Amino acid sequence: MTVLLDGKSLPWLALGLVFVIYYLLLRAPSIHRNGTPLRKPPNTLPLVGNGLLFLQDRQKLFSWFVKCERQFGLETFQITVPTLHPGVVINDPKNLDYVFKNEGTFAKGDFVKQRSWDLFGNGIINADGELWKAQRKAGTHFLNAANLRVLTDIALPRYLTRSIDYLRVQARSGEIVDLQFVFHEITSMLMGKMAYDMEMHADDEFTVAFDYASGAVTARFQNPLWFITENFTGSRFRRSLAVIRKFGLGIVNNAVDGHHKTTGALTQLDDSDGNRLDEVSGSLIHSLLAALGSQHKLVADAALTYLTAGRDTTAQLLTWCFYLLMRNDFAISKIREEAEALLKTEGLDSQQLRSESGTSSAVFASASLPYTMAVFYETLRLYPPIPFEIRECEQATTLPDGTFLPKKAVVVWSLWAMNRSRITWGEDADIFKPERWLTENGKLITKSSSEFPVFYGGQRICLGKRMAEVIATQVIAAMALTFDFTPAYDGERISKISLTLPMKDGLPCYVNNRT
Repeated sequence: MTVLLDGKSLPWLALGLVFVIYYLLLRAPSIHRNGTPLRKPPNTLPLVGNGLLFLQDRQKLFSWFVKCERQFGLETFQITVPTLHPGVVINDPKNLDYVFKNEGTFAKGDFVKQRSWDLFGNGIINADGELWKAQRKAGTHFLNAANLRVLTDIALPRYLTRSIDYLRVQARSGEIVDLQFVFHEITSMLMGKMAYDMEMHADDEFTVAFDYASGAVTARFQNPLWFITENFTGSRFRRSLAVIRKFGLGIVNNAVDGHHKTTGALTQLDDSDGNRLDEVSGSLIHSLLAALGSQHKLVADAALTYLTAGRDTTAQLLTWCFYLLMRNDFAISKIREEAEALLKTEGLDSQQLRSESGTSSAVFASASLPYTMAVFYETLRLYPPIPFEIRECEQATTLPDGTFLPKKAVVVWSLWAMNRSRITWGEDADIFKPERWLTENGKLITKSSSEFPVFYGGQRICLGKRMAEVIATQVIAAMALTFDFTPAYDGERISKISLTLPMKDGLPCYVNNRT
């Protein structure tokens, strides 16, 4: 108590009290359902509401959302946080479907944009209207069928083979390997080459800076006085932003300088793998330049946003996947059985894959490996790359369950909690069970975006879904057939503070070559 009330702390408390009075007393629009106030979570306090809960460690916050979902079920409930307009938490897929289908009503809003602007600027995460459409069109062009075929057949096997060769060396030496770094290296090289025609790695200056900045931006969402405290504690954040901005403009300048390659010259190339990859390399940044013109800062914002979406989330997904596989031997055994059966139908065997000049991982098509895909989706369910979403009402509206939301009301949903709902997923919702994604005939079950919103939904549904499936299937099958993995840590792994879901301290393990 003496620490809280010392002379240095009193101004902060006073300022905090001003925020409380402003947000809770001076402007509190009415949220209700059929004329009745909504229920509030346990431990909602006078004045501060649920504000103290949102200052907790993120693992505790995850648990709190799960606890609320178990108590309220599909019922929409109200939350009050001093730094937010009055809002609600939704868990009902019908309500979420309404949000997805009414993009013009539910926007990121000032709360999100003010906190993420320094990192993403006008990137597609923050963009609306014509600016969003232009960036979306560029992303659609980059992820067309022809480019995905090059990714599947050439680029991914190339970079995956490099990482497998690295792991073979580490296996012989007996040294501990951080699998999160390995997966991040694969996706860094892949996105660097295909999207930007640049060499990128998991340990370069930009990646380190972006990783730190992502955590700093996330901290803003839990610190109501971030715009003050960063004046004293934000020096590393500002240095990181400088590195990120320099890198973003470097991507743009590299593309502009290399734009002399004409379509006519490309058509003269032969159809070798290297030339096919070179032909599509940098297609995202060139599409962004074509869509956004000479506004290089805007192009850089867009490029960096796509980079984190396509690189970081996929690497993190693979990390959590192998974390779960090391805890569930039955699943990795089934992956190996399925992959070996596929190789057999192709007239190949796993020994050819495991040889240093063996079969390409391109043989592992996602459509041919339903159990591997089930593991992919079950990992996404338990460890969604974006654990929370926040939207702000641009105008008054009423949700399908009758909840009236005034203009500026906030809508929150926790993918972490929704994906653990026993109503949607059954009593075993907390358990890793890939079989829940398969029919009795072994066919993959699909879920609507409102039931399983990890790829968002509506107009803003994730463009990279297919790319993530392709990358994950090849990496999971090839790694599982080639190596045995043993944990080099005790206890459970948790995520660190970030806008996405990176594993804290990586995934250290021992690697052994399979014979």
